[in-house]
Amino acid sequence: MQFDRELDVKGLNCPLPILRTKKALSEMSSGQVLRVLATDPGAVKDFQAFARQTGNQLLANAETEQVFEFFFKRK
Repeated sequence: MQFDRELDVKGLNCPLPILRTKKALSEMSSGQVLRVLATDPGAVKDFQAFARQTGNQLLANAETEQVFEFFFKRK
């Protein structure tokens, strides 16, 4: 998937991945896509809730070798 910016929050635990994702998205333009890499097992539920609460669209998420990958589209 094409993305405009990447954020690596591997090794960080809640709430840091969410806070850094929120900051990164706030610095982006509407419609741009952010790729986030995380290792916190709670990140899947956290990022789903984050998308619902903020209106930023969670386009896709996947897990490969205990690394979670998320794609957010800036509202």
